[in-house]
Amino acid sequence: MEVGGAWKDAICEPGDWTVGFTAFGETLPYHENKITLDKSKKDKWGLPVLSFDAEIKDNELKMRGDMQNEMKEMLDSIGVKDTYTYDNVYGLGQGIHEMGTARMGRDPKTSVLNGNNQVWDALNVFVTDGACMTSAGCVNPSLTYMALTARAVDFAVSELKKGNL
Repeated sequence: MEVGGAWKDAICEPGDWTVGFTAFGETLPYHENKITLDKSKKDKWGLPVLSFDAEIKDNELKMRGDMQNEMKEMLDSIGVKDTYTYDNVYGLGQGIHEMGTARMGRDPKTSVLNGNNQVWDALNVFVTDGACMTSAGCVNPSLTYMALTARAVDFAVSELKKGNL
């Protein structure tokens, strides 16, 4: 492909151009959506594998439809022609910043992690990504993950020095 003035002139002419949108929405923190260790299935090292028990529910399906309609309306409002929507059928794990599979809490009966991001049943395991958070705001949570990780590392190093880990 050319660059420079000829390319600029070419893209300013009507052509077979397309534009697309994609959207991400929040999966609500349903208590019944969870990941557990499968006591009957083991990996090649004899450790239990993960059992993923979660689903997209009515709220998320409605939100997907609303996002499609809103994107079409935006494109129509600026004069884009021949707009249409489609749904690729979403499955958990296909999006970004999904959260809540290892909730942080004060009670091991209702959470996976304690307040230091340690797994209640394995204190030498720390989870510092979005799994500890049940919900997200409307912005990228990467800085929050970094802060959680820095705090957990500081705690872990302190506990290691004391001989507790």
